[in-house]
Amino acid sequence: MAKFAHLHVHSHYSLLDGLAKIDDLINRAKELDMEALALTDHGVIYGAVEFFQKAKKAGLKPIIGCEFYVATGAMTDKNPGPDNKRFHLTLLVKNKIGYKNLVQLVTKANLEGFYYKPRVDKNLLRQYAEGLICLSGCLQAEIPHWISSNRLEKAEETAKEYRDIFGKDNFFIEIQPHFEKSGNKNLRSNIIELSKKLDIPLVAANDVHYILKEDEDYHDALLAIGTGNKISDQNRLSVKGFNLSFMSEEEMAKFFEDAPEAIANAQKIVDAVDFEFEFGNLQFPHFELPAGETAESYLEKLAIAGFQKKFGYNSPDEASQELADRFRFELGVIQKTGFASYILIVWDIVNWAKSRSIAVGPGRGSAAGSLISYVIGITNLDPIKYNLLFERFLNPERIAPPDIDLDFADHRRNEVLEYIAKKYGREHVAQIITFGSMAARAAIRDAGRALGFGYGFCDAIAKMIPFNPTQGMKTGWLEKSLQNVAELKQAVDTDPQARQLIETAKKLEGVARHASTHACGVVITKEPITEYMPLQWATKSTGKKEEQALVTQYDMRSVEALGLLKMDILGLRNLTTIEKTLELIEKNYGEKIDIYNIPLNDEKTFELLKKADTTGVFQLESAGMRRYLKELKPTDLEDIIVMVAAFRPGPMEFIPTYIARKNGLERVEYLHPKLKPILESTYGVAIYQEQVIKIANQMAGFSLSEADVLRKAVGKKIKKLLDEQSEKFIKGLMDNGIGAVTAERIWHFIEPFARYGFNRSHAACYALIAYQTAYLKSNYPSEFMTSLLNAESFDMDRVAILMAEAKKMGIDILSPDINESLENFTLIKNEGEKIRFGFSAVKNLSGNAIAGIIEEREKNGGFGDLQNFLERISSSDVNKKSLEALIKCGAMDTFGERRMLNNNIEEILRYLRDTHKNNASPQAGLFESYSTTAPLKLQNAEAAAKKEKLAWEKEFLGLYTSEHPMQDYRDIMEKKSLLIQKIKPALVGQKIAIGGLISGIQKFVTKNGKLMLFTKLEDWANKIEVVVFPDMLEKNPDIWREDNIIIVQGKVSQRNGTLSIICDAVREFPPQKI
Repeated sequence: MAKFAHLHVHSHYSLLDGLAKIDDLINRAKELDMEALALTDHGVIYGAVEFFQKAKKAGLKPIIGCEFYVATGAMTDKNPGPDNKRFHLTLLVKNKIGYKNLVQLVTKANLEGFYYKPRVDKNLLRQYAEGLICLSGCLQAEIPHWISSNRLEKAEETAKEYRDIFGKDNFFIEIQPHFEKSGNKNLRSNIIELSKKLDIPLVAANDVHYILKEDEDYHDALLAIGTGNKISDQNRLSVKGFNLSFMSEEEMAKFFEDAPEAIANAQKIVDAVDFEFEFGNLQFPHFELPAGETAESYLEKLAIAGFQKKFGYNSPDEASQELADRFRFELGVIQKTGFASYILIVWDIVNWAKSRSIAVGPGRGSAAGSLISYVIGITNLDPIKYNLLFERFLNPERIAPPDIDLDFADHRRNEVLEYIAKKYGREHVAQIITFGSMAARAAIRDAGRALGFGYGFCDAIAKMIPFNPTQGMKTGWLEKSLQNVAELKQAVDTDPQARQLIETAKKLEGVARHASTHACGVVITKEPITEYMPLQWATKSTGKKEEQALVTQYDMRSVEALGLLKMDILGLRNLTTIEKTLELIEKNYGEKIDIYNIPLNDEKTFELLKKADTTGVFQLESAGMRRYLKELKPTDLEDIIVMVAAFRPGPMEFIPTYIARKNGLERVEYLHPKLKPILESTYGVAIYQEQVIKIANQMAGFSLSEADVLRKAVGKKIKKLLDEQSEKFIKGLMDNGIGAVTAERIWHFIEPFARYGFNRSHAACYALIAYQTAYLKSNYPSEFMTSLLNAESFDMDRVAILMAEAKKMGIDILSPDINESLENFTLIKNEGEKIRFGFSAVKNLSGNAIAGIIEEREKNGGFGDLQNFLERISSSDVNKKSLEALIKCGAMDTFGERRMLNNNIEEILRYLRDTHKNNASPQAGLFESYSTTAPLKLQNAEAAAKKEKLAWEKEFLGLYTSEHPMQDYRDIMEKKSLLIQKIKPALVGQKIAIGGLISGIQKFVTKNGKLMLFTKLEDWANKIEVVVFPDMLEKNPDIWREDNIIIVQGKVSQRNGTLSIICDAVREFPPQKI
C-alpha cells in the first residue's frame, strides 16, 4: 500500500472550528506511523511555526498550508449582508518562494479582502501562485459546488483555470471520503471522471477537524459555541455525520479502493515539498549610526559618557577595580555577542520617551542587572549598589538575545509605538498576536451553553474547580480537579448532566477561543514584516483605517524562534500616577522633582510602610502584603525588594522566617559558611533566582550557564531531570570540600527556592516604583490621590476604595460642581485640601456637554445662577439627558435644590431652547437689550430626602459622593462589631454577623430549578459577597432587594482567596434589638 499523509488539516487555530491541538495532531500522525503532515487552517497560518518545530522534533515532515476563502468576484467587493458566495481552496507551500507568496496571500486576504472572512480572488492567486501547490478543496470549494449544481461544464472550466494559475504539476483535484454525503450521489464519481478527463491528478484528503471519530460530538459543541447556538437548535452550522477525523492510511485507502492513485498522489506532494524555516539566525533591524561609527564603537562612546555622568569619573579606569572590571566585562560581552545594535535600539526608544517627558520605569526583568544599561539610561537602578547579576541578563556562555522589557506611562504608550513605527517604517513594525484559550471554568460555561444546560447549574459546577496556579497548564486541570475535588467527583458520578458537561469541557479545555493583541509585545524587523510572517488587523479596533493596528499572525514564541527582534513595550498605570503627581506638585509648589533622585531613606515614607497604609502603593496593596509589612516594619529599600520577590505562591511561606530574623526574633543560621556571603542580605533565606545561581556557581563549581539550567530544571519538576541535577550539584559541592551529609542538606535547602525564586533585578525595579509611590503618597498626599483617582477612574469599585482612603487621609471628595469640575478629578487647594469629581464620571453627560461647559467657563468665568448658565451654554451641547444627569449627581446644587430643579426640567429646557433660538434670529442684533424669551419660572417643590439624593448619586456616578447611606448607622455598627473590614481569612469556617446595604444581586437557577442569589453587601468602606442558597431565600425572599439595609448571620467561606459569607439568617437593619 502506498504511503499516505493528511494534506488538509485544521487545528484549533481554525478558531472555534478546529478541535485538535497541534500536539494532538502530531501525536496521532506518529501513532499511525505517518511520515508527513500538513496544517491548513482557515484563512490564517497562526500555528505554522509551532507546528513546524514540533513536527520536526517528532520526526515528521511538516508541510505549511492554508485553506483560503476565494471571493467569486473581486476580493474588494463587499456587498451588504453576509457574503456567502465564497469558495474554499487549499494551498500548500512547496518551497521558499511559495512560503513568501503564501504570506502575501494571507496578509492581503486579511488586510484588503476581509469581509466576514479573509478572502482572496483569482487575480491575486495568479500574482502569487509560484511555489505553491493547490488542492481544489472540500465540499465548500468551487469545483464540488458546480458539480453539485449539475453544472459540469463550469466545473471543468474552473479546474482548467486553476491548472492554468498554478501550473500542471502543482494543481490537484481533491477528493474526500464524505463527498458521498453531500446530497449529490454522483459527486464522487463526477470528481474522479473530471480528473481523468482533464488529466489532472486526484489527491485524497479528509478535511481533518478532530482526532477520533468519537470526538465528533465535542466538535459539534465547539461549532455551536462559535455560532452562539445550542446543539439542539435547528438550522445551525453542523458537520456531524461527516467523520472529519484523523483517519489511518488503511481507512483512507479503503475509501478510495476505486482510485488508489489519490492515495499515492498525497505522497507525491509530500516528496515535492522542500521548505524549511530558518530558525536561530538573529535578524535585528537596521539602527542608523553617526558617520564613521559601528554599533560597538557608538555604544562604547555612550557608555563612557554615561559612566562619567553617573559616577563622576573621567573614565572607567579611574573608578574602583570592581566598577571598572564590571564595565569592561559587560561591554566586552555585548560587543562579542553582537548585541550592541539591539542595546542601541532600546536606548534610542527610552531616550526619545524621556525627551518627551514620558514616564519610563526604572527597568524590568533581568535588564536591570546590566551596568551598561544603567549608565546609558535604559535602566535607573545601580546594579553594583543593589548586587544585581549581569549574567542573568546576558550569559556569555549561552548566547541568546537579551530580553529588555520597557515600562511607560500607560496613557502615553501609543506615542512610543508611533515613534517606533515612524523610526523603522510602518511595514517593519507590528504588535504581536496572542491567543486566549478556554481555561477550565470557561470551558465548562461554554460547554454548558452549547449543551443547553442552565447557567446556574453550569456556574455551580464551574465554581467547584479550584484556581489553577500553573498558568502554563492549559489542559489537564479539569482532570486533576476531578481527582482532587470530592464535591466535583460526586457530581460527575451521580449526575449524568454533570458528567456530560465535564467530559465535553475536558475536550474543550486549552482549545484556542479567540485571537487578540498581546498587551505589550512588538516586533521590529530588518526587512518588511511580510518577508517573515503574515499580518492582520487587530481584532479589537475602532474600525477606522487610520486607527487600526497591525498585528502579526505569529505569537511571541514564534516571532522569537524566527530570530526577530521582539520587545515588550508595556503601559504601566502606576507610572501615569507618578507622572501626573509630579505635574501637580510642580503646578502647586513650583517644585520640579526628579523621581529617581528622591531620598531612599525618607522617614515619612517608611512610617507609611510600617503602618501598611499602602492603598494605591504599587505592589504593596493586598491584605496579605499589608499584614506582613506591619510585622516586618521595613527600614530600607532592601526590605521592599524582598517583599516584592517573596510575596507569591511558594516563597511566601518563607516570609515569616525572614521577618523573624530581620527583627532579631530568630537566629540566623547557615548550613555552611560559604553560604553566608550569598544569603546574608536576606538573613539566610534564599529569595532570589540569582542566589541559587551563585550557590551553584561558587560552591558547586557550575558555570553560570549550568547554574541557570539547574534553576530551570528544578522549576520544571521532571523527576529524571531533577535526579540528574541533584547528583551533579551534590558531587560539585563534595568536589569543593563540602561533606556528603552537608551537601545533601544544601540540595534540599535550595530545591524549593530554585523552584519558586524570583528574579532579583525585576523585584528591585518594581520595589523602587513601590517606594516612589509610597514617597509621593506620604509627602504629597493630595496630589498623589488626585492622580491615582484619575488613573483608576474607569473602575468605580476601585474609585470607591480610593475615596474611602482619601477621606481617611483627611482629604474630602466633593461631588461634581458646575463651576469647579473639569473633565477629570481636580485638586482644590482653597480652604483645606479637597478633590472634586470630574464631569467625565457622570453618566449620560456627553463629551460635547463637558467641553462646552468647561470652555465657556474658561472664557467668561463661572456661572452666576441657573439663568446665566442657560443663556451662555449651547442648547446643542446640553440636552435633557445631560441636564438630568447634572442635576441628579449634584453638579447644579449651586443653582437650587435637586428635586425642585428636576421637577422643572421641561421649563428649564424650554428657556434654554428659546434663548438660543431668539439669539440666533436676525432681530437679535438690532435689539440687543430686548429679549422675546419668556422669563424662566420655576415651581417650588419639596426638597429631596437624603435617601433619594444618594440614590441619584449612585445612579449617575456609580457610587455615593456626599455620604454613604450606611453612615447613619456607623456608630451602632462599630459598637456591635458588625463591620465587613473585620472579616479576615482567620475567621474562615466561623459564624459571624455583619451589617450592610445590598448593592448588587445576581440570580441563579440551580440544577433542581430553584432560585439562589449571590449578593454584594457593602458598608461605608468595604464590600463582601453573600451567598444565599434556595432554602434560605425561600424563608424571606422580600428582604433581598437592592439598597435594603440588613444584618446577615452566616459562616465565613473562602474560594480562590476571596472571602464570602454563606447566609444562615437575615433580618432588617436596624432591628428592634441588636
